[in-house]
Order: sequence, then C-alpha cells, then structure tokens
Amino acid sequence: MRVWALPLALLALAVCVTCSVATRHQTEAPIVPYKAAVVDPAVLAKRLVSMQYGSGWPRSRKFDCAKLKCVALTFDDGPGEYTGRLLDMLRKRDVKATFFVIGQMVAADKGGRLVRRIVEDGHELGNHSWSHPALAGLSHDDVQRQLRHTNDLVFKLTGVRMHLMRPPYGSTNAAVAAEARSEGLAEILWSVDTLDWLHRVPAAVARRAGEAKSGSIVLMHDIHRTTVEAVPAIIDLLDRKGFTFVTVSELYGKTPSPGRTYTER
Repeated sequence: MRVWALPLALLALAVCVTCSVATRHQTEAPIVPYKAAVVDPAVLAKRLVSMQYGSGWPRSRKFDCAKLKCVALTFDDGPGEYTGRLLDMLRKRDVKATFFVIGQMVAADKGGRLVRRIVEDGHELGNHSWSHPALAGLSHDDVQRQLRHTNDLVFKLTGVRMHLMRPPYGSTNAAVAAEARSEGLAEILWSVDTLDWLHRVPAAVARRAGEAKSGSIVLMHDIHRTTVEAVPAIIDLLDRKGFTFVTVSELYGKTPSPGRTYTER
C-alpha cells in the first residue's frame, strides 16, 4: 500500500460521518485574531495530496525560461468579485499566473472558494499583506502580523505554504526584507506596471502589458473590471510575440530565495 493511502482512507471514513461545518470570516480593517475557518473534508483530502508533492513551485509544469521567451502575469489585491471571471479566461487559454492576495479579501470570500480555485487551477499564490498598508512604515511586530496572518489563513484554507510576497505599493526596506526572510518569503516586485488602477481603459492596460520583454513580471490588479476585460487582448498580444506564460517561480526555474527582492528574470 502506498504511504499516503492509509491517511486518505481514514479521511474518507471521516467524511462519511461528517456533518455540515460552519465558517466565520473576518472583514473588519483592524488586524485582530480571526476565527479560523473549519476546513471541509474535501479540502483536507486535497491538502493531503498537496503534501505528498511538497509545497514548492513549480509543480508539474517545467519551463526553461533561460531559453524560452517567458513572461509572468501577476494580479494583486484580490480575490474579488472579478477574480472568478478572470480564472475562467485563464483556464480557457491554459495560461498560468501568480495571484498576490490580501488576507482580508481571502477572509471575506465565503469558505475561501476563490483562493482554493486559484490553487486548483494551477496558479501560484503570493502574500500581499493582511490589510494593504505600506509595510516600510510599520513596526517589526506589525509587519510580522501582516504577513503571518495571511500566510496562516491561506494555509488553513488551501494547504499551500506561500513562498512569495509583494509589499503593497512596493513599500519595502531592510527591515521588511528581513521579516519576509524569517517568514520564508521572497519579495517580488515588477518590471512592467500597467497602471491599471489609474487608467481604467482595457485597451490602455493591454497596450502597457504588451511592452513586456522576455523575463518581465507584469503588475495588474484583479479587483478592477477593466483589467479583467483587458486580459484576453493581453494574452493575444503577447502570444503573437511568442511569449510563454509562466508563474513567478516558473520564471526563475525554482522557488525564489526568501528575503531576496526580484523585479524580473
């Protein structure tokens, strides 16, 4: 019997006698201890499978971005009301991306439905803090809470340990980098800013994303409808230019090193 068969068998037995579970979510702005969601048996099963393969990225897809023309599309500030539509688009085109999620947005999403789907669809997750403050202006303890709360909640919902973080506003310094290192997180910035938060015009967002070069990390936000509307044109434009779409970790061929700052390959 394979080593993971017994725990999965025991889990299957537990499912048979499990009744409905209740979840509670925190939506208030202040950082306070949240009521951790009780994970249903199906999610626990996926967690066990995830642990068999380890928590690192990349998992099944292998790309040599030293030879290929790779680009990493990244989306900040979600999951939000347009994230599901974005995931539909990416799945249809078999494009993988990286989502830097905000803890409060994850907590507000009923049952962690969207963050679990991000993982199930093969995308990469990154930490974008709990409530989107400028981390460089916070105390050590506050930075730690911002990162750790989000890490813990995502793990409870998905079984995935995040290895990436993006400081809100790009606000970082030596102290933030040191705390990221202690939490096992690499700092991921960007090389192409679409300014989608400022210019809410899909064509303009697509045009700026189209400026990507081999090894670029493209910054977007899935909380904006106009950004999501721009995604098909972005994929078409970059595809015509011969780009391969990868997650951030796939861009580097391995999980980026904790505490280091990356802007492009």
